[in-house]
Amino acid sequence: MSEAKTIADFTAKLPNGEAISLADKLGKVILVVNTASKCGFTPQYDGLEALWRKYKDQGFEVIAFPCNQFGGQEPGNAAEIEEFCKVNFGLSFPLMGKIDVNGADADPLYEWLKAEKPGLMGSKGIKWNFTKFLIDRKGQVVKRFAPTDKPEGLAKDIEKLL
Repeated sequence: MSEAKTIADFTAKLPNGEAISLADKLGKVILVVNTASKCGFTPQYDGLEALWRKYKDQGFEVIAFPCNQFGGQEPGNAAEIEEFCKVNFGLSFPLMGKIDVNGADADPLYEWLKAEKPGLMGSKGIKWNFTKFLIDRKGQVVKRFAPTDKPEGLAKDIEKLL
């Protein structure tokens, strides 16, 4: 288990495999979400894009991590996923490379997120696509949202942190 204290202690991979430091995200309010293109919650991309467009100039970011661990609902490669999101949802916030959020190969960022904000009854696992984590400007996890929590319902929580 990682001893990391903030999101700045992690890296993320871009769709091309290049690793980027998340330290440059300090000072921003961030919504981290695991996504899938063939899920019943996929239309949430619209709400995530709307949140990003509304608050990006105030220091808000959405960082999406495609994940194929739930029902095989993200089967494509990075280029296919990116194309799908741009064509169908006009996505303009960053999509990272595909990761695992649970299990032996879970991304360290997700291990930290789950430890910081467990789910219902203390469960650590991510239950499904579109689980969301809200991170404050200091890089701390503030809140975890279920896949059923629609992005538009997160606005008040985001505004408190901006």
